[in-house]
Amino acid sequence: MRSKPATQQDSLIARERETSWSALMAATQAGDRIAYDRLLREILPFVRNIVRARQSVPDLIEEIVQDVLLALHRVRHTYDPARPFLPWLAAITRHRAIDALRRTYRRAAFEVPEDIAGPAYEQFADPAVAGFDVVHATADHLCKAIACLPKTQREAVELLRLGELSLAEASQLTGRSIGALKVSTHRALGALRQQLSAH
Repeated sequence: MRSKPATQQDSLIARERETSWSALMAATQAGDRIAYDRLLREILPFVRNIVRARQSVPDLIEEIVQDVLLALHRVRHTYDPARPFLPWLAAITRHRAIDALRRTYRRAAFEVPEDIAGPAYEQFADPAVAGFDVVHATADHLCKAIACLPKTQREAVELLRLGELSLAEASQLTGRSIGALKVSTHRALGALRQQLSAH
């Protein structure tokens, strides 16, 4: 019987937090830097708790938390103030945490011992020789190309491809149907291919 008041209190705290953070995010979208700063400070423990549930290495936890904040910054314009903020933020956090785990497994699978990697790195230390300049140029073109997309297409790409949300999550966040998101993504990818092939 004693757990019920605690549950009600937790529910009340969650509702108050939802209302407050949703309002801060709406103010952020309107250009209020003070609201943005406050929002980032307040969501840190929430984000960190979600990440900790999926990751135990302290350095990696902080790396993922920073990645979440960067992702939030990139897609902040896609948030709809009429929809709940907490599920939107939690989805972004979960996806960033999963991405970090994938990267860790990939690195472990393809890591080269230092005694072998040393000479190979020295041979290709020049970014131009290694082709890194081409990669960065392409990434720069891609960012510019995405910025030129119509709003619905840009939103679909940012949420589904960059944010790696599922169609269902993106649909819930945007209020758009899964079919509409698929069409927007298909058109966006076609437009991006065209723009990038011109460079």
